[in-house]
Amino acid sequence: MLGIITFIIVFGILVIVHEFGHLYFAKKSGILVREFSIGMGPKIFSHFDKEGTAYTFRILPLGGYVRMAGWGDDTTEIKTGTPASLSLNKDGLVTRINLSHKQLDNTALPMNVTSYDLEDKLEITGLVLDEQKTYKVHHDATIVEEDGTEIRIAPLDVQYQNATVWGRLMTNFAGPMNNFILGTLAFILLVFMQGGVPNPSTNAVRVTDGGAMQAAGVKDGDKVLAVGNYKVSNWSELTEAVAKSTKGISKDTTIPVTVKDTSGKTKTLDIKPVKNHGSYLIGVSSALKTGFWDKITGGFQMSWQSAMLILNALKGIVSNFSLDKLGGPVAMYQASSQAASYGLPSVINLLALLSINLGIVNLIPIPALDGGKILMNLIEIVRRKPLKQETETYVTLVGVVIMIILMIAVTWNDIMRVFF
Repeated sequence: MLGIITFIIVFGILVIVHEFGHLYFAKKSGILVREFSIGMGPKIFSHFDKEGTAYTFRILPLGGYVRMAGWGDDTTEIKTGTPASLSLNKDGLVTRINLSHKQLDNTALPMNVTSYDLEDKLEITGLVLDEQKTYKVHHDATIVEEDGTEIRIAPLDVQYQNATVWGRLMTNFAGPMNNFILGTLAFILLVFMQGGVPNPSTNAVRVTDGGAMQAAGVKDGDKVLAVGNYKVSNWSELTEAVAKSTKGISKDTTIPVTVKDTSGKTKTLDIKPVKNHGSYLIGVSSALKTGFWDKITGGFQMSWQSAMLILNALKGIVSNFSLDKLGGPVAMYQASSQAASYGLPSVINLLALLSINLGIVNLIPIPALDGGKILMNLIEIVRRKPLKQETETYVTLVGVVIMIILMIAVTWNDIMRVFF
């Protein structure tokens, strides 16, 4: 149960932070954000802000999404003959089109819709008491969809494609950008929780609870001067000395470790290394830098190192593709469950890694991803004119199909790996 809760929270934070980036910069660019949803499935609650965005909570606590006017598959379709009820203002303009049976208004005008244009002409036509009538629709009118969700209509002037190319570019980049920010902040929080950031330039160490060095009486802050026949002045030399000194040793063999304690006394101890996943450990980790700015910069460094690891992993996937190198929701659930068993710091570390990973993957120039949209924005900047709407739609559709096929294959592979 803890693993499921952790998965829902981690996945939800990643997606909501990502989508909020799109929301914020879309509004700044003059694009109407029709809905910002937390969760999926049937609506539980919704609230309109003064800019016409419906903030909704939905029943399935799995991520969320943002609906921008004219973006992707955001469309409003009303089938011919659909019953609707129209709310009119004092000037005779339609301010609300209700297609749902969940929000009845006895003062509204009933109509069977025969045609409509809610983008350009802003009008709706239909049968009212067997007489065909056309009504003008207010620019900021709302429409209640069949599931009861009320959102603004999307006139052309507030649609995604009519924003400036720089506004669209920033809107597309904002999602991955927010993931990079979230990942960095999570790493900074993790550093503060741990009390500092590892200091690789010193030979001072922290002892591991239950480790060989602790059993020998070594304390936090003591310095390792030598391991075996190898002198040590920093963390890199210490790990290398341990590797060389333990090469080819047999079980229960001890190695000499020279230590200077915090009082300045030097002593040589016989330490029995413990084998773990093919390597020998003596039970120490690097000392910490505990200054405030050390912690801040340490968080940024961890973020950068994680990004480099992810990019190298992607490079390996491209050069030698295998589904076993990819992970979907099942793999993410597994990782969340494992992190939850190790405690909050491990969960925060996972959140940071996944956030940076999501940001990088979304920048891959595949049409269905933010990177694909950014690439089309850049092409438009170079050409000084946009791609044809049909061309952009077809390219995006191909990308969506590729991503769906890949996601199905990855998820199936995860299931087979975990359960069979």
